[in-house]
Formats: sequence, structure tokens, C-alpha cells
Amino acid sequence: MPATIEFFTDPHGPKYIKTMLRRQAYRFELRPSGQQLRNLRQFAGSCRFVYNKALALNTARYNKKEKRLGYAGLCALLPNWKKEHPFLSEVPAQALQQTLKNLERGYTNFFEKRSEFPKFKKKGQRESFRVPQGFGNGRIKLPKIGWLGYRKSQEVLGEAKNVTISESCGKWFVAVQTEREVETPLHRSTSAVGLDWGVVRLYTLSNGEYREQCQPLKRCLPKLAKLQRRMAQKIKFSHNWKKAKAGIARLHQRIANIRKEFLHRSSNEISKNHAVVFVEDLQVRKMCKSSKGTKDQPGKQVAQKSGLNRAILDGSPFELRRQLQYKTEWRGGLFYAVPPQNTSRTCPVVWGGCGQVSADNRKTQAKFVCLKCGLSANADFISAVNIREAGLASLACSQPSHAVSASWQEPTEGIHRLGVEPVGIPGL
Repeated sequence: MPATIEFFTDPHGPKYIKTMLRRQAYRFELRPSGQQLRNLRQFAGSCRFVYNKALALNTARYNKKEKRLGYAGLCALLPNWKKEHPFLSEVPAQALQQTLKNLERGYTNFFEKRSEFPKFKKKGQRESFRVPQGFGNGRIKLPKIGWLGYRKSQEVLGEAKNVTISESCGKWFVAVQTEREVETPLHRSTSAVGLDWGVVRLYTLSNGEYREQCQPLKRCLPKLAKLQRRMAQKIKFSHNWKKAKAGIARLHQRIANIRKEFLHRSSNEISKNHAVVFVEDLQVRKMCKSSKGTKDQPGKQVAQKSGLNRAILDGSPFELRRQLQYKTEWRGGLFYAVPPQNTSRTCPVVWGGCGQVSADNRKTQAKFVCLKCGLSANADFISAVNIREAGLASLACSQPSHAVSASWQEPTEGIHRLGVEPVGIPGL
């Protein structure tokens, strides 16, 4: 989560100490008993019922051209709803209020064009509810349930602000959001690096380092197709159909866990070794837009574009960027996004290139060859170098400062001119 920086006076000295408020989430697997498990399902279903009821009410008021009810107006209706539906009285009132607060946040995000209009929740999809307190060390206490055990895999630092209970693939998890004040750290590194994301490589850095894609979905596609064929042969909503569906959900969960672990390892390595990280400001949603078109104007190469979209989403470039941003800031570094225009088409002047911008410089996905000066290198590496230079220029730095460039050396491999024997680029 993004960190906010605050200043305060040290009571034991005349100097000001720079601190930042760190918001962090911890997630653990719950160990509920049989009755507690039934209560968790009941609470999640009741919160879903209140959410859908409030959304339907506001939709009806909109159709009648009446003013939408906000969070306070909907909370005032909760006592009447509990009288109409007695099962709501068995649910903690705070959980129902947090559900209405989530709906209000959904409206706010829609009006500020950050998300789509709130949709009705469906049973069995993202079952969850939230309470503002109840977390303890080693156990969690929920209203009207009592103490629940959980698998404590790490220490929870900071003051717990809210607790979210969610279900995934038949297991229940608790996510605790905490806040704590920490001194703003000073990054141990002094290097600045540009990062280019690609479909073949997960990332390529301007110092020549790179990492290949993990592609967990691509590796599990044969098994996923086999499970989907089995489910298609079952009678819908039968017992065997539900078991086959649960198997598919477990496989998707495994794919997501592999991808998440791989991205965390990659982002940790980059944020630890580099104080300044420049990335492209990619619009992933637009990149993954379908080319199917309409019935009157059908798109072209729909199957090819669908495969490309699947490969982009399997790599999760925006999740890598999100993790890099907060991890770099937590370690005292700087994260900066630059416009992506012409980063892979420009001949980098920093290598003695001519600075020409042309689409013909990159005729293939893997190689960059400048048509004017003959500079040749890996296309992702050239793009990473351009991203770094564009980031430094955006920060009003015509030349890298000594503190930033002291440990950054120009790679001697991978750059050559036409007519000269190449010295070799990793991956080409």
C-alpha cells in the first residue's frame, strides 16, 4: 500500500525526524470449528444480501429520478431491514455497516472514473465481510463468533485498524490492515535503473540484467483444459459437477499463487539493489482490449490478439509495478513512471547513438537496429536505457548526479555496429 510521509518534532532533540506512516496488510489462514464455519458463511451471505438490497434500492431511486441515498441514509434503514429479515440480527452490526461503506466507496470510484459501476454480488464469488477490530496475537475475536485460531506465519507489526474475513477455494482467510510510524529509511544503494516490461522477458534493466517470464497459466493450460472437459461432461449443478468445478478453482488458485510468489521475488530483488527505478506508464487495460469488434465491423486477427492478451495478463505487468512502487518507497528509494511513447524506437544517445526515432528501427520483437547509425542491441535493453534517460530528464536532471551514477556502469556487452562482429547479447 502507498506510504504517507509526515513530520514531527523529536522531544529529545532540536532536530526534526522524518517519519512515514506505513500501512501494511497481513494475511493468514483461519482454523474455524464446524459451528464457526457455518457462522462465517452466514455472515458473508448476510453482508452480500445487504449490499445487493442497498444497490437495488439506489438503482430504483435513480430510475425514479430521486436522490441517491448515501452511507448515512442507508445505515438509517438497517433497523427496519432487521425487522423485515430477522436473520440480519444474528450478524454483527459493524459488518453490515462496513458493507454499506464498501458500496459507498464503489460509487465514489465510479464517479471519479476509477472503476465501473457497482454490480450485484453473486453467491460463491468473493465471499467476505469486514469488522473494524478484534485482532489479537495468535487468535482473532469476532463479534457473535468468539475466538478463532489461525496459522501465524509471521509477526504482525503495528496497530490493527480493520479485519477482513474472506473465503477462497473452500478455505477462509483473515487479512489484517495495520498502521505504524517508522523512520524514513535511507536506501543502501545509489544506482538508478530503467525497467522495460516485455512479453518474452518479465523485465529488462538498463544495466543489462533481465528475468524470463514465469508464465504459470501457460504451463498449466493442458491440465486446465482437461479439468474443464471433465466438468463439461457432468450434469450442471450436480454433486460431481460441483467437485469438478472446485478442482478448477483450486488449479486457478495455484496458478495465482505461483505468479504472486514470482512477482514478489522479482520486485524484492529490484527494490533492494536500486535506489531509483524508472518504469513505463503502461495502460494495461487498453493493451489487453479485445479486437473482436462488432457484428457489422468485425476485428482482424482476433485469435492472435487473444493469445497476446492472455500472455500479457499472465505476466501481470501492473502488479509488478504496484509492488515495485511501495517496496521502493518503503526502502527509501524513488519510483518514477515515464510516458511509454517511442521508448523502443529511439536510438539511445547515451551509447553514442544518433537519437533517431523511427518505427523501422525495430522490425522484430527481439532486436533493435538503427537504420541511421547502425547501432544494434536487444530491443528490450534499448527500451530500458531510453526509459532511464527519459526518467532522469523528467526529474530535471540533464546528467545523472554523482550520488546516483556512482555505482552504475555502462555494460560493454550487447552493443555493436553493423559490419562488426557482435559480442553477444543474452537471450539473442
